[in-house]
Amino acid sequence: MKVDGKNIRPIWFDTESQVVRIIDQRLLPHEFVITDLKTADDAIMAIKEMYVRGAPLIGVTGAYGVYLAALHSETEDKLIAECRRIKAARPTAVNLAWGVDKVLSEVLKKETFAEKIETARDRASEIAEFEAENCRKIGEHGLPLIQEISRRKNGKTVNILTHCNAGWLACIEYGTATAPMYAAYNKGIDIHVWVDETRPLNQGARLTAWELGKHGIEHTVITDNAGGHLMQHGMVDMVIVGTDRTTAAGDVANKIGTYLKALAAKDNNIPFYVALPSTTFDWTLKDGLRDIPIEERNPDEVRYVQGFDKGSVRNVLVPPKESPAANYAFDVTPARLVTGFITERGVCRANEQDIRRLFPSGS
Repeated sequence: MKVDGKNIRPIWFDTESQVVRIIDQRLLPHEFVITDLKTADDAIMAIKEMYVRGAPLIGVTGAYGVYLAALHSETEDKLIAECRRIKAARPTAVNLAWGVDKVLSEVLKKETFAEKIETARDRASEIAEFEAENCRKIGEHGLPLIQEISRRKNGKTVNILTHCNAGWLACIEYGTATAPMYAAYNKGIDIHVWVDETRPLNQGARLTAWELGKHGIEHTVITDNAGGHLMQHGMVDMVIVGTDRTTAAGDVANKIGTYLKALAAKDNNIPFYVALPSTTFDWTLKDGLRDIPIEERNPDEVRYVQGFDKGSVRNVLVPPKESPAANYAFDVTPARLVTGFITERGVCRANEQDIRRLFPSGS
């Protein structure tokens, strides 16, 4: 995607310096900082501390992490152990293990470490291109949904609500939830996006709003709790969100607060779509509430709020210093609340039979 006229991705392999580079998303939108990843520890840190976030991007970072691990491993046992560490960096997004395992399986077929290193780098780059193309196709398949609403409204503004950041920052290119929005805007459809701030880390207010603004898409940042009010008053035509892990039966794990949006959408007869590539399906799970691990992060992410003040980015404490806080990073939206999935192969209903219609082999 373009930022101020320049093409950039949230992660890439720099052929000149031979290092993996990422955008440090913790500092956006107020500071644009590029960080180098040189070791497996760097990749793990970037994933854990959310320099990178979003299921597809985490998967690609994990894939490049195998390359970084291969650079500094003397034996296959060490390499395999490092890959286990990378996969454990965050528990909820299934793409992380998928990306690591996809690269490692190819690497272990090679005899010399020079071959292993080259293979890991090339396969990681291929996965990045694969995820970018998946997101482009998600945009293609989601576009008709927006076009139909625009037709019914006689060309009047289509109001879309989204939660968290499922844009190109999270997905290499285009995004998942945002891909149909970009496709619609590029087709000249009049759209407006309600952007949930997405506490505690404000990925919506910081990242989605920044992305949409750079692309010229009309948007408005709202508090997380405003969505229900907007839906009750006819100010939302559809909801599109992303996901970090979705079961074969259609249960969706996404940023905390997604479940509440789905409930409000259901109560107001508003279509609630989840956009995802096939790599985010966990084909081994059926019951999302029971089986999807929900990450609990540092409570300070709840207690402190980051913002721009007097020329610098600062964190400020909001509650009383002594008050404890809980920080559940994700919740699970049951399949019964999901209108449909927008995937790289088309749109399907949120049930196993229809998901398998698009993905009969589970991939």
